[in-house]
Amino acid sequence: MSTNRHKVEVEEFSDAVLLCLFHTEKDQNPRIEWKKKAKEVSFVYFNERFRGPFEGRATIDGATVTLHKVTQEDAGEYRCEISASKDAVSLGETNVTLNLRCRDQQSVPPATYSWFKDNKPINPPRHANATYLINSHTGILEFKAVAKEDSGRYSCLASNGVGSPKMCVGKHMAIEGPRGR
Repeated sequence: MSTNRHKVEVEEFSDAVLLCLFHTEKDQNPRIEWKKKAKEVSFVYFNERFRGPFEGRATIDGATVTLHKVTQEDAGEYRCEISASKDAVSLGETNVTLNLRCRDQQSVPPATYSWFKDNKPINPPRHANATYLINSHTGILEFKAVAKEDSGRYSCLASNGVGSPKMCVGKHMAIEGPRGR
């Protein structure tokens, strides 16, 4: 038995396929079990049905399991075990690690960023003497000089073409004039 994907990486709330391939010599009805290794080992699939939090949100085809709408809690190490009592090799196992892809600097492909002021897009500066710079690859909005007109609520949108774009919580920036004049 084997898997050709020991590491599976998916977006949160999408489906994750935990691949487990096996071949038996004589046993037409091997016992298939999936376990999740955390602080304690818990059953995912046992006695021909899904258990605990996986009940009603996972499917199995052969020994390959598909987890539907995965969340952070599903990340971790899984083990597929096949018991074929009539075969010379009676027990086989393989491990698959499930990771959830971040939607930030660690995202694959890398995210690009766009900025908004009071929910209106801020365009990249078109001329060299602009008061701000935007780096769409690092997500940094940098002010070289600020004026009162720059006051407002700023927010950033990150997108990597996988899943839906992510908007950060807006931050208010207040610019006050010089004091004592």
